[in-house]
Amino acid sequence: MDIKKILISQPKPESDKSPYYDIAQKYGVEVVFRPFIKVEGLTSKEFRQSKISISDYTAVIFTAKTAIDHYFRLCEEMRITIPDTMKYFCTSETIAHYLQKYIVYRKRKIFYGVSGKLDDEKLLKDLVKHNKEKFLFPISDVHRDNLSILDANKIPYTKAVMYRTVSNDFGKDEPFDYDMLIFFSPAGIKSLLKNFPDFHQGDIKIGCFGETTAKAVEADGLRLDLSAPSAEAPSMTAALDLYLKKVQGRN
Repeated sequence: MDIKKILISQPKPESDKSPYYDIAQKYGVEVVFRPFIKVEGLTSKEFRQSKISISDYTAVIFTAKTAIDHYFRLCEEMRITIPDTMKYFCTSETIAHYLQKYIVYRKRKIFYGVSGKLDDEKLLKDLVKHNKEKFLFPISDVHRDNLSILDANKIPYTKAVMYRTVSNDFGKDEPFDYDMLIFFSPAGIKSLLKNFPDFHQGDIKIGCFGETTAKAVEADGLRLDLSAPSAEAPSMTAALDLYLKKVQGRN
C-alpha cells in the first residue's frame, strides 16, 4: 500500500522548517498535524479540593513548560502573590528560560539541569544544597516523572496536579482518511479507540515514539509498523524517513 497521507498526533510546528515538511516534500506525502489529546488546566475550584496552599511553598520544581503556564495561571486566578524570594528548579535550560514569560529572570533564584531529567547531576546538586526549602511540584494527572531520586535525597516536595490530559475528540464531519498514524503517548492510543470504538486497522500503518507507547499499541491489539527511538533512528522523523524510503523506494 502506498502511503499518501500521514497523521502526526502533535500540534502543528510553529516553524515551517520542521523536518516533517522535508519528509512530505521528499516522498510526496501529505502530513497532517492533529493531536489526539489535549491539555486542560484544573479550575481554581478543582485545585482547592487538593487542600494545597501554594503560598506555603518557597520553591517550585518544573519539568515542563506546560507546568509553568498552569502554575502561574492558577496563582493569578486565586490571587496569589508570588514572592520575589521564590526559587525555581527546572530540568532544562529551555524550561528555565521560559520563566521569563512570567517573572524577571534572575540567576540567583533559578536553577536548571542539563539532561532534562530530575536525576540530572547539576540539578540534583542544587536541590540538595537547598533542601531546607519547601518544594511544590506542579504535574499533570498522568505525569511519568520518576520521583524516587527526590525521595532518596530527602528533598521535601509536594505533588500538585494542576492540569490534565483529555481526549481531543474528532468532529462528526472531520475526515479520517489516513494511511499512517504516528503516536507519542499511550493517551493518544486511548483517544483513538475512544473516538473510533470500531476502529479496524487493516492497511493503516501505525508508528510510535517511546517504549510505553509501543506497549500501549500492542496491548490494544493493534499492529505496530514503525517505532523509535533506535540506534539508527534516534528521532521519530529519522525513523519515518527510513520507513518511507524502504516502502516507497525513494532515495
